[in-house]
Amino acid sequence: MTSDARSAGARSTDLIALLRPCEPGDVPQITAIYAHAVRHGRASFELEPPDKAEMEQRRDVLVGAGYPYLVAEIGGVVVGYAYAGAYRPRPAYSGTVENSVYVAATHHGRGLGRLLLARLIEEAEQRGLRQMVAVIGDSANLASIRLHESLGFAHVGTLRSVGWKHERLLDTVLMQRALGIGDGAPPETTSRNGTFPR
Repeated sequence: MTSDARSAGARSTDLIALLRPCEPGDVPQITAIYAHAVRHGRASFELEPPDKAEMEQRRDVLVGAGYPYLVAEIGGVVVGYAYAGAYRPRPAYSGTVENSVYVAATHHGRGLGRLLLARLIEEAEQRGLRQMVAVIGDSANLASIRLHESLGFAHVGTLRSVGWKHERLLDTVLMQRALGIGDGAPPETTSRNGTFPR
């Protein structure tokens, strides 16, 4: 464990999880968690699970750009992860991020998603980011919608029937939360090298 793992003991309802930055060695477990979500869920609109090499590349891009990428670990096993990444690639959006949170199916409903998202918000604020957007697959995904609401996200729109997965048309729900001072002042910079607007 790295010294960055500042949270030696984030408590959930019935377990204790270590929240820490994602390391390269975590990618196989993350790949398995995401593969299950892709195959069996509607939160992601990917149709085929990406392999380990692709997941490594995605992680490296985010971490290399200075975005937060976290894992939840219990007993040495990664049981969930969360990250923030660019909402859109154009520099004008550099203060806005989109979040993703995934928890292993064996640990759903135990508070890990809330722990991960709360820490992700803190990490994003420490980097000077201004807005966080959640793009939630399936308007029937009430667990994710309620999780985001509980941490200050507001519903800002629904895109109707924009995805086709598991033989049905699916909506995406858009939610948004200000980070730090939000829109209380103009950004100081639009750099993409890990220095974000403050």
